[in-house]
Amino acid sequence: MTSNTGYTSIISAEELKTYLGQPDWVIVDCRFDLANPDWGFGDYLYSHIPGAVYAHLDYDLSGPRTALNGRHPLPEPDTFREKLGRLGIDRSKQVIVYDTTGGSYAARLWWLLKYYGHDRVAVLDGGYSRWRGLFGYPTEAGNHTNSRVRFTGAPDHRMVVTTGEMQALSAEHDFPLIDARAPERFRGEFEPLDPVAGHIPGSVNRFHGLNLDRDGQFLPADDLSEAFLTLMGTTPTEKAVVYCGSGVTSAHHLVAMAVAGLPLARLYAGSWSEWIRDPSRPVARGSEK
Repeated sequence: MTSNTGYTSIISAEELKTYLGQPDWVIVDCRFDLANPDWGFGDYLYSHIPGAVYAHLDYDLSGPRTALNGRHPLPEPDTFREKLGRLGIDRSKQVIVYDTTGGSYAARLWWLLKYYGHDRVAVLDGGYSRWRGLFGYPTEAGNHTNSRVRFTGAPDHRMVVTTGEMQALSAEHDFPLIDARAPERFRGEFEPLDPVAGHIPGSVNRFHGLNLDRDGQFLPADDLSEAFLTLMGTTPTEKAVVYCGSGVTSAHHLVAMAVAGLPLARLYAGSWSEWIRDPSRPVARGSEK
C-alpha cells in the first residue's frame, strides 16, 4: 500500500520486482529463528532477493540485555542509527523488509524505522516464501553490502509504553492491552521461552498469525479493520497497547493496523519477558473475559 510518500505498510512481490535495482530503494532481509539465532544469516547467504542486505534481530535490531529488561530491548539510538547507515538506509530511501515467517520478524525493523520518524518502509507481503514461489523471480547468494550513509532521526517516545506505565494501565483496565502471543502461551499452559508463564492482567489475546491468510499474506484491509475494531470496542486503536514475549511479533499487529488504515497502537517494547523480571508484578493465567 502506498501513500503520497511511497510504500508505508506492505508491498506485493509483483510490485517489488518492478523496483529491483533502484538506487533509492533498500531491501532488508530479517529472517530469524529464536531457537537457532544463527540460522537466518546462513539462509540469507544461501539465497535472497537481489540486492538485499541482512539485519540480525539480536545484533542489529535489539539493545544490550540487563537484569531488568526483556529478551529484545530496543537498541540504543546512536548504535541503531549507525547500523541503519551501514545498511545503506538514510531518510531518502524507500525501505522494504521481509522474512520467511509472514513478517513476524521484519515487522520489528518496520516499526523501528517508524519509531525513528522514517515512514517510507513496507513489509513484503508473503515474504521470501512468496517471492520464491513466483516463477522466474530472481535470487542471489552471498553477502550483499550497500555504501555506508548517514541516518538521522530520533525516537518518538510517544509510540512506546514503559513498564511503569504498563503497570498503571493494567491496574486501571481503561485501555485495551493486546497480547500477540499464541493462545496457549497467553493462557499460561505452555511457555517455551520465558521462565514464567501467563500474561499481564487485563490483557486480551489476539495471536499475530491471525493477521495472515493461509498463504501467509496479510488479510484484506476491511477484514483487519473489522477484527481490530471488534477487539477494541469503542476505544480508538491509538489508545491500545500491544505486547508479546519480547516486543518483536507484537509489531506485526502494528503493520496490520497500518494495512487496515487504522492509527497505530503503542508498543510495550519490554513485553512479557521484561514484565516478569520483577516477581512482585502480577501474573494472570487462563482466558480473560
